[in-house]
Amino acid sequence: YGCNAPGGARARRRRAGGGAPHAQSSPHWGRFTLFAQASRQDIGDETRDFRELISTLALHGGHPERSGLEYALEGRFISYPSSERDNVRSLYDAYLGYRAESGLGFRVGQMWLNELGALGSVGGAMLEWRQKRQGPLGRFRFGLFGGLEPEYYDAGYAEDVRKAGAYLALDGSAGRRHVLGYVQVRNQDVVERSVVTLSNFIPSGTTFFLYQALEYDLEGPGGNGDGGLNYFFGNVRWAPVRAFEVLATYHRGRSIDVRTISDDIINGRPVDPRQLEGLLFESVGARITVTPVKRLRVWGGYARDRNNRGEPAADRLNAGVSTNDLLGWGFDITANASRIDRAEAGSYTSWYVSLGKTFGSRVYVTADYTSALSVFRIQRSDDVIVETRPSNSRVSLSALINLSRVFSLQLGGERLDFDEGSEDRLLTGLTVRF
Repeated sequence: YGCNAPGGARARRRRAGGGAPHAQSSPHWGRFTLFAQASRQDIGDETRDFRELISTLALHGGHPERSGLEYALEGRFISYPSSERDNVRSLYDAYLGYRAESGLGFRVGQMWLNELGALGSVGGAMLEWRQKRQGPLGRFRFGLFGGLEPEYYDAGYAEDVRKAGAYLALDGSAGRRHVLGYVQVRNQDVVERSVVTLSNFIPSGTTFFLYQALEYDLEGPGGNGDGGLNYFFGNVRWAPVRAFEVLATYHRGRSIDVRTISDDIINGRPVDPRQLEGLLFESVGARITVTPVKRLRVWGGYARDRNNRGEPAADRLNAGVSTNDLLGWGFDITANASRIDRAEAGSYTSWYVSLGKTFGSRVYVTADYTSALSVFRIQRSDDVIVETRPSNSRVSLSALINLSRVFSLQLGGERLDFDEGSEDRLLTGLTVRF
């Protein structure tokens, strides 16, 4: 939970020469990254070694407010030299498009339509009309799309699965946006999902913003069960004065393996009602942040979370403090404590402490300590478990080195101590911007 603590992140990147690279401010930019990770895990008398190589490539061209050619290529490749695990190839964007002076544009290829959130990936074609000039309400956009359903962990497409839909967007000043969309996913002749999406971002100067996103299923998965609200996320921030801020969030969703359900229907197998029920997760909370003096932030909050099937919600109290550029010496300090009450399962406190230091204008070094870790495990195709480990701890040291406006180097190491043993990890990464 400490990773969600406010304060320090933007200042760290800014003073270390990070943030959005200059190359990405132009209509055409690219980025290549290469990360290598090595770890050794000691559990009793057994030692396990693990190696991982991750590379990403991003190429983008075109200006969102101008006519002309648009293109994008963005993907990731992961290999595991020390094991027999299959390589992972993820492709997010690979499209070519054009927008005319009239406001009519198209894209062909694989693309992620951000207007539709998690449902926005499609391999096919998209046609969009955009109002030439912004009116009193803003600028309207209308889009139609259709094609195949991309695989998430492979550079390919789901067999016999098609996706189509439409969206209507209204864009305003200061990032204001309202989007109403519809997505239909078909597995052969079965309507796997029929979903209405709605998202809103409403800013008001520097004092207020509201962001909301939801998915509403018009019918149950594969036509079975009931439809209804499947996902909702809301985030509200209010800062009437510079020294006071209130942030409230609500997150609710249901995780259902709709692909397995539709496959069962196609193959004549009975659908387990437990699959239609899925996993319900929910979190609601609020946090108050006070800035009594410049560069010092103090916060406290409360949340109630439900993460696992069949478990009651847990109460979480949160408090922390952070300071940026302490005494002008370039030190950033963050400390955060979360008290989690899991009713019959017991209570525990999770601590997070971070110390960062700038060296010159190009180097930033961070040391972190975390207690009480969590492990994310997949139980079955339709269920996951978030396993809390209050007695575990993690210590890490990392460095971000901006060699130039083109090259950045990342170095890191960490040690994890848990009930069964320990694990040591080393990480190195190189980013090239062009």
